[in-house]
Amino acid sequence: MATIVILAMVFLFVAFRLWSVLGRRTGHEQTIARPAEAAPAPIAAGRSLPDAAAPTAPGRPALVEPRAETGLRAIQSAESHFDPAHFVEGARSAYRMILEAYWNEDLDTLRNLTGDSVYEAFADAIAQRKEAGQKLDNRLVTIENAVIEQAALSGRQASITVRFEADIAAVTRDTEGTVIAGSLTDAVPTHDVWTFAREVKSDDPNWVLIETDEAA
Repeated sequence: MATIVILAMVFLFVAFRLWSVLGRRTGHEQTIARPAEAAPAPIAAGRSLPDAAAPTAPGRPALVEPRAETGLRAIQSAESHFDPAHFVEGARSAYRMILEAYWNEDLDTLRNLTGDSVYEAFADAIAQRKEAGQKLDNRLVTIENAVIEQAALSGRQASITVRFEADIAAVTRDTEGTVIAGSLTDAVPTHDVWTFAREVKSDDPNWVLIETDEAA
C-alpha cells in the first residue's frame, strides 16, 4: 500500500509540473557539462509582445517570430494571464521531460504530457525498441534555443508551435548494456518543431504536445 501511495504522489507531481511550467515562470534549467543557458528576453511590461522591428541583444535570437504575433495576441486576449516569455521557459522544461520519458520508456508520463496521436507514435516506437532488445541511453546536453514559430486560436483551442535547437548525446544499447550505436561523448545538433495545444478558459490548465516534426 505504501508503494502505491508513493507512485501516486510521483504521478501527481509530474502532471503538476507540466501545467505549472507552460505559461508560468520556472526556475533555472539544468544542463550537463555546459554553461548555464541564457534566459530568454523578457516580455515588456503589460505582457505585450516584443516589437518585431526592435533590435535583439547580440547572440540572442528573437523569442517570437513575427508571423506568430497575431495568434499570441489572440490567446492573450482570451486569457490575460498568458505570457509568451514564460510559455517558452515552460516549453523548454516540457521538451526535456517528454524526451526523457520517451527515452526511459515511461508511458505513464507520456500519456499525461501528449495528445493521442503523439502518444501512440511514441508508444509504438518504444514497443519496437523493446522487441528489438534495444534501450536508449540518451542525454539532453543543452537547449541552445527555443522560439515560438506559430500561434493560433481557433474557437477556444489555442495552439503554439515552438522550434527547439538542442544538443543531444545519443546511445543505443543491447540487452547486455553494450553500446551498439552512438556516443555519449559527442553531442548531435537537433532541430525539432513541436506544437502544444490547450483549450482556453478551461478548468484543465494542461498544455499537451499534439504534433512533432523536424525543422527544415
